[in-house]
Amino acid sequence: MNKTIVMLLAGGIGSRLYPLVQLRAKPAVPFGGVYRIIDFTLSNVMHSGFNDVAILTQYRPLSLMQHIGTGSPWGFLGRPGRATILPPRTGKQNSDWYRGTAVAIAQNLDYVMERDPERVLILSGDHIYSTDYRPLVEFHKEHSADVTIAVKKIPWEDTRHYGVVSVNSDLRIVSWQEKPQQAISNLASMGIYVFNAELLYKILKHDGMIDFGQDVIPGIIPKADVYAYPFDDYWADVGTLLSYWNANMDILRKDSGIDLESWDIRTNYEEDSKSGHRPPAYIGAKAVISNSIVSPGCRVEGEVYHSILSPGVCVEKNAKISESVIMHDTVIGAGSCLHKVISDKSVAIGERCDIGVGVAKPLNKRYPGRVHTGLTVIAKGVRIPFGSVIEQNAVIHKSIKLYNMPVKRVLQDGFEESKHSYDLEDETQKDIARQHIPVNSSEVS
Repeated sequence: MNKTIVMLLAGGIGSRLYPLVQLRAKPAVPFGGVYRIIDFTLSNVMHSGFNDVAILTQYRPLSLMQHIGTGSPWGFLGRPGRATILPPRTGKQNSDWYRGTAVAIAQNLDYVMERDPERVLILSGDHIYSTDYRPLVEFHKEHSADVTIAVKKIPWEDTRHYGVVSVNSDLRIVSWQEKPQQAISNLASMGIYVFNAELLYKILKHDGMIDFGQDVIPGIIPKADVYAYPFDDYWADVGTLLSYWNANMDILRKDSGIDLESWDIRTNYEEDSKSGHRPPAYIGAKAVISNSIVSPGCRVEGEVYHSILSPGVCVEKNAKISESVIMHDTVIGAGSCLHKVISDKSVAIGERCDIGVGVAKPLNKRYPGRVHTGLTVIAKGVRIPFGSVIEQNAVIHKSIKLYNMPVKRVLQDGFEESKHSYDLEDETQKDIARQHIPVNSSEVS
């Protein structure tokens, strides 16, 4: 395996995960309590025996770079281990950002060529799964393949989001469709590729090779030996708020396929340049916890059902949380109820709030394609005052403030009672609030 080099693509914006990606790259989004999304791919690399990995960053990379650090949690430290961060080039010859996955590798061909590998294993840093990549590489070698692509059967209704392939009896790929409206099969690319290094050099020296799925793979299938490597175990692309929430809930679902303990997922417990050593969770005498993950440093005196609490979350007396993902250092005030909520870090929810009420309609008007499944999403650092009632399909990405009276109800179209004011930390919205005009939903959510 020392003739195979690992290139991990971790620079995606992941806009469909907004507002969780407002301040960080998608692979750096917290997941499953103490982890981040990228931890799964990094742990797979480690367990596969690869100890030298290049991580290609781009969008808001600071938290991701801090998290990876020296790479020591995954064994990428010391001889011969190494985790190398490769940001986009800024020189005159290579001033473009990574406009696509193929461009990202092309900008770093010098890094690859210096190591003189026979094969290049290209991975994505934003998927949840556990695997050993060595059988994939062996399959590639045994079939004398030029390119091998890991594939998995997915629901037919999801095929429009992926590159899909058709194969012959020998698992050779005979056709490819990139995000088709009418798919030829439901065998989808997982974004995991093994390339023979010489072929990769030749392909990426040509202009116009922007993305592997859009440009590279369709062009080489008629000319090269391209094979599909079937993957049958759990795998989730957490590219949307719903898929992110579902994958978190899968941790709590029996027989879903996720088993964090047996997967041995490693992480860096240092948080935002602070010590990651948290005290044990405190569970109050009257607390109720059912089928949930409660991370170190949490304080629970209320009720938690089928939810995931990251380190430092505080659930005060008589508060109730269900089917929710609550990230680090969020405080949920006494008597508040949260249902199907995704809360980013350091959120403060006042007492007696009711969040995630009503039905999953109407759709969120500002983000109808992203927020339409009944989730309520709260951005990092938001403050929600006493007594707020927030309906499903809301995105709260700025703090709520009060002028005179408590907010009674935050709806998709403004307030239940327009005499109450709402502040989005914007002077225009302050003026609207003073005039007692309901805030338009495109601004509220």
